[in-house]
Amino acid sequence: MLSRNAVSACRQCTRACLHAPSRSLASVAEATSSSAASSPSTSTSGTPNAIISAAVILNRSPTLTRTPSLFERAYYAYQSRIRRALFNPFPTEFYFKTGSLLEKKFAREEKLREREAFGGPWSLKQTDRGVEEDGELASIQVSPDQADNMGEEPIDPPASRTHEADKTGDIKSLDRLGERNLYLLVRGKDHMGKEVWRFPQGGLQDGQLLHQAALRELQAEVGEHMDTWVVSRKPIAVYQPSLPDTMKKSGAELYTFFVKAHILAGQARPNGKNVLDFAWLTKEEIEPRVEKDYWASVKDILSDH
Repeated sequence: MLSRNAVSACRQCTRACLHAPSRSLASVAEATSSSAASSPSTSTSGTPNAIISAAVILNRSPTLTRTPSLFERAYYAYQSRIRRALFNPFPTEFYFKTGSLLEKKFAREEKLREREAFGGPWSLKQTDRGVEEDGELASIQVSPDQADNMGEEPIDPPASRTHEADKTGDIKSLDRLGERNLYLLVRGKDHMGKEVWRFPQGGLQDGQLLHQAALRELQAEVGEHMDTWVVSRKPIAVYQPSLPDTMKKSGAELYTFFVKAHILAGQARPNGKNVLDFAWLTKEEIEPRVEKDYWASVKDILSDH
């Protein structure tokens, strides 16, 4: 639950920002200096005790379809056997000339599909002469020379689902873990000056909306070499960190609002000043790196897959 100061600050800041010139979601405000970008600013709402910051949850969506589970594979195999059992016989005489090479090849492939779906007595065995087939397939012979004369181009094998970045453990690569959602985490200083892992964030400037400040800080901290898209202008989470006693006595309260965004192209390039390092991490990899109270505020807005 937000305090009355935070709610009042957000409402009045929103009214003040409505008079600002409208901007497209794809536009980004000009990057300010690193010192100005890293320090949160007090809202201009007339409530100086509420300090508001904007953070970006930058997401790289999965690039590969998810590998089916054992149950899913069993289900799809069962459905495939049902469809094949109810399948009407294919009219080979309509498409292939009787006794032609194409008819033999189709019959061979059809037998393979039947055995794959229902199983059978035939198998492949290794002999001194190479790989030989037992059972019914041995009677359907297609020589390599005949297959070459059919004019078919060789089929390239599919690319591996495991990228080189997965083998080397490169957490800075956007190509790692293609089946999972990855999030940009940076290593920089928080409001206390402590070096922590966090999402890109910074303070609001006069007349700025939350998503505009979030994009400005994203550029200031990790460079302008990324094409990003903000999902919505409304924040999806809020984090209220603990403050030192000196700030508590003055009645100050700090709120960090999180805005969701997607990366379309490019790569992060930290400025090396207020951000020293970055990583593209899954939800499970983020938890041990961030503070416990910070994790409690963001864990429900991160994808489990």
